Amino acid sequence: MDVFWRFGYEAASIDDLTAATRLSRSSFYACFESKHALLMAAVRLYADEKFAAFQAIVAVNPDPLDAVRAIILAIAEPDGGNRGCLFVNSVTELAPHDPELAGLAQAHIGRVAALVATMLIQTGFDPEVAERRTGAVLSCAIGATMLRKAGLPAATISGLLAETGSLLDPRQP
Repeated sequence: MDVFWRFGYEAASIDDLTAATRLSRSSFYACFESKHALLMAAVRLYADEKFAAFQAIVAVNPDPLDAVRAIILAIAEPDGGNRGCLFVNSVTELAPHDPELAGLAQAHIGRVAALVATMLIQTGFDPEVAERRTGAVLSCAIGATMLRKAGLPAATISGLLAETGSLLDPRQP
């Protein structure tokens, strides 16, 4: 996971991956079949871990809007440095020409969106409005990961995310 996160898919060499996994080339291919299969496993694991963290946020926040705000911050990670997000990095690099990764991305984004929309509906949003607002706040959070990777200061990113507050107000049209 770390190798793909640091270098991206194309720049990660088999030598980098065998060193990180401490496997010989033949053992690497016996375990993972291909570099692409290892990437898919890494991105799937990363996405599953993130989703589990989002579910945990919901479980410990009795106020659904607080849970949504916490999920948005967890996605954006304003203080996370310029490494970016493995999921966003991989999708940006490969999804336009990798249907398998694009499908994984759509499924993961769909389950996160369903979780957030459920929280918004619990606060009184009409389901259709909740779906649109969910798309908007997730777009902002995912975009913030790109801004972070580009080196924008955490305070700037946090300020931009604070602007999503009006999207989380069911009284706003």
